[in-house]
Amino acid sequence: MPGANRNSNQLVVPQANAALDQMKYEVAQELGIALPQDGYYGNITTREAGSIGGYITRKLVQIAEQTLAGQYR
Repeated sequence: MPGANRNSNQLVVPQANAALDQMKYEVAQELGIALPQDGYYGNITTREAGSIGGYITRKLVQIAEQTLAGQYR
């Protein structure tokens, strides 16, 4: 079914969805990648999508490390 959202990932904290979407747009802007507002990503290259995902992962790991460092001092 073309255009259907086939993402089977489920968020542990569903309330984080808006924050993750915001992070996705911020990261794309930092990398100079234009994301469509309609949610269709068919015109984005695999390399661009991978760059966005990788950068988001790095940022989330950095946030987690900072949080853990603050808790265990």
